[in-house]
Amino acid sequence: MLLERIEKENDIKELNMEELDQLAGEIREFLIQKISLTGGHLASNLGVVELTIAMHRVFTLPEDKMIWDVGHQSYTHKILTGRRAGFDALRKYGGMSGFPKRKESPCDAFDTGHSSTSISAGLGYVEARDLKGEDYSVISVIGDGAMTGGMAYEALNNAAHLKTNFIIVLNDNYMSISENVGGMSNYLAQLRTADFYTGLKKGVTNALHKIPTVGDHMIEQIRRTKSSIKQLVVPGMLFEDMGITYLGPIPGHDISMLCRAFREAKKVEGPVLLHVLTQKGKGYAPAEKDPSRFHGTGPFDISTGEPLQKASKDTYTDIFSKVICDIGKHDPNVAVITAAMADGTGLSAFARYFPKRFFDVGIAEGHGVTFAAGLAAGGMHPVFAVYSSFLQRGYDQLIHDVGLQNLPVVLAVDRAGLVGSDGETHQGIFDLSYLGGIPNMTVISPKNRWELADMLRFAVQFDGPVAIRYPRGTAYDGYEKYRAPICYGKSEVIYEEEGIALISVGHMFEEAEKTRRAIKKIGYNCSLINARFVKPLDGEMIDELSKTHRLIVTIEENILCGGFGERVSDYVLKNHIPVQVLSLALPDDYIEHGSVDLLRREVLLDADSMTKRIVTEYVQLQQEEERK
Repeated sequence: MLLERIEKENDIKELNMEELDQLAGEIREFLIQKISLTGGHLASNLGVVELTIAMHRVFTLPEDKMIWDVGHQSYTHKILTGRRAGFDALRKYGGMSGFPKRKESPCDAFDTGHSSTSISAGLGYVEARDLKGEDYSVISVIGDGAMTGGMAYEALNNAAHLKTNFIIVLNDNYMSISENVGGMSNYLAQLRTADFYTGLKKGVTNALHKIPTVGDHMIEQIRRTKSSIKQLVVPGMLFEDMGITYLGPIPGHDISMLCRAFREAKKVEGPVLLHVLTQKGKGYAPAEKDPSRFHGTGPFDISTGEPLQKASKDTYTDIFSKVICDIGKHDPNVAVITAAMADGTGLSAFARYFPKRFFDVGIAEGHGVTFAAGLAAGGMHPVFAVYSSFLQRGYDQLIHDVGLQNLPVVLAVDRAGLVGSDGETHQGIFDLSYLGGIPNMTVISPKNRWELADMLRFAVQFDGPVAIRYPRGTAYDGYEKYRAPICYGKSEVIYEEEGIALISVGHMFEEAEKTRRAIKKIGYNCSLINARFVKPLDGEMIDELSKTHRLIVTIEENILCGGFGERVSDYVLKNHIPVQVLSLALPDDYIEHGSVDLLRREVLLDADSMTKRIVTEYVQLQQEEERK
């Protein structure tokens, strides 16, 4: 096998051109086999095999810098840089990341995980290169879906002034995670149908070159003028109007043609955009047919493409989907928004039932937040369903456009807490901190599936911004009978005893309930409270607990800094309440990939670890009291 000859970076240069197509086939077989066992991002990686081979053939690593936007399409890059063995532990704790990581290899030039960042990072590399007088190529790869993100245009605008080489690869596979939307998608579709332009441009340029003296001048004038030949053939040539040389569209699965295009791109003195057409999921029929499902997949049967583990119970996202559709039936003012994640956030059903009230803004979370604010100001009650880690990208808009105006925008914050295999860039562990600091923002989190339904109905009736935080995975269906009406700012007492009081935030309730049982088994009394509201804090509840408890324990799957525990501690301190507070939360750090259960054990947020910490703290308190 040719793949066995790829042991480190640049080994691909030892193969002849005729062998590269065979290598591409072997890589596809390898990826399908490995990801069928481990899960991972399949469709996006199958689509860039030839593109990645061509880049590694033309450029030299780690000297040249390849920056992958988002980075979930970097598997072939990892194979070609000597990390084939790492796929056995792909996205497992302590194993290889599914995204580029500088700490993993010097061939990974920049850590990525979120969209629309590669051009900005690449431009930074270019300027650093030129300032230091170094000589290497910088290649930023960005998808057509990521081009809906405003940051990409900020970077393009900034790159236009460059006088030295900077290569931008537009990987155009006709879709992001969901189907692409908006003006950029339509624009790229026009370019795809304008293949004849390439030949026309070449013919005209060659003819002008033959004209003595004036030919080259005319070529330069045509290139610079807004009424150039390209303008006549392809309406609104955005990139060249910005001062960026455009090459393409180029077939993305023709290695020879891609190599030639990269060699030409290296010659351009300034920014150059190479427009490459690829097919997401190429080489594996189920992924070609349904690339969205194979964007991020668990283990699956290769012969059928069907998942090996089928969900037996509803996820929190499923519950959200069902309830928001029911709300939509009865309230014509409710509209929903997604940022290119209709399937992932459970809004596809709403889109089918109420298409006029469904809005996909593309990969543009900041715009999505302000768009929601505009809808709310116009009399609608918008619900923006978005992953916790992606909502971070709209933080200024949350403060300035939603919070400041106290608008009734509902944030359905999906994938909150630990999410597992996608790792640091996708863990939703900061939202309680960044949302809790926004004036007028109400933050709530359900303990189980029933409470999520109740909280969503509460939120769409509330006259102000509300964030509902819920996790990835199966919805907890215990404690159905504990379903008191949602009352603003009030927690829910589950068990009332004395001594130790556990206050659980949202989906940590199940783990908190296990912890209480363990504490009771040891021989201590223990109350259990469901916080419900992270903001505003239920101060009256804390006052009442302090009368019969010596230790209050807060449990949350958010970083400690700025989280619920700190809010409780602050309240106790300011009000001189005679009670000890133990805050159990995530450390002030980024948490790598791995299963949620394993990660909880590592950060001491599993029931066994929490029980030991709580009992140790309580025993110390008792001993101190005895010494007094």
